Amino acid sequence: MLHIRRFVHGVDEPVWVEVLNASRKDREDLRAVTAEELLLHEKEDPSFDLEGRFIGELDRKPVGVVHANVDKFRKERKGFIRFDVIPESRGEGIECRLVEIALRELKDRGMATAQAVVDSRKRDYVELLEGLDFKQVRVGSIMEMDLVNASQNIGENKQVAIRSVQKEQEEEIRLLTWLWNETFKEHFNFRPDTVEEIHHFLFSDLYFKDAKEIFLAMLDGENVGYVGVGIDEKYNLEKNVEAGDIFTIGVLKKYRRRGIGARLILHALETLEVKGMTKATLGVDDYNPTKAMRLYEKVGFKVKKKDLVFEREL
Repeated sequence: MLHIRRFVHGVDEPVWVEVLNASRKDREDLRAVTAEELLLHEKEDPSFDLEGRFIGELDRKPVGVVHANVDKFRKERKGFIRFDVIPESRGEGIECRLVEIALRELKDRGMATAQAVVDSRKRDYVELLEGLDFKQVRVGSIMEMDLVNASQNIGENKQVAIRSVQKEQEEEIRLLTWLWNETFKEHFNFRPDTVEEIHHFLFSDLYFKDAKEIFLAMLDGENVGYVGVGIDEKYNLEKNVEAGDIFTIGVLKKYRRRGIGARLILHALETLEVKGMTKATLGVDDYNPTKAMRLYEKVGFKVKKKDLVFEREL
């Protein structure tokens, strides 16, 4: 018999990661996490929502989890649903029950819209959301490339100077926060990041830890863009790969189409190669208003998988 109960903070973290890790065994893009990592993430991430978590138990065995996440910094009344079920218990209606619980939770917490993201290859999850009146609103791509195949001379602006962000300096974090928000404010799902969130990401991120660098692009003495690269060493060890991630890249609107993005992406790839990586990955909105996918394809990235974004009114 299926029983769904609320997550107990400070008690259920080991149960949560047990289900999460079991459900991720067939995901090549995700690694296992520890209860200690989750506890630290809960404590230090300024935007983490401690509420809205549920555990599904089948005959007292934990088999699924769902988080009806409310972003306290977002003015828009949109909540986010993330759910996982262990492979051997999928297809038995557990996913549907978890999502239904999350929908009620978000509505009770004052949300007007619910959003969920699923891998396009998981047709059962796609059909589940569609059956619950979700509509597809967006598509995102995870792209990958072998660094040895990186194209050169792709229109990069060689007048652009690159420097590292001095993350120990508060004014540098404020500058990065401003650039981050200014370059993404026209993008889907945007809401401004706070200085505290950027500080947390730079110093306490769950996956990249200290193995991350952010670079600023300078043109005529002005900071005009940035790019960030990171290496999840635990992921590489678990998956037996040497991969790095370009986790963010942006150029101020008035400086676009001037080869700055190309200069930044090439610098990011060179940085990862110097660090001993053989592959690079990044994520991109297929409908990105800057047409970023064209640049990524030009340098050598290819689509590895698609993520579908679904929403419904509550």
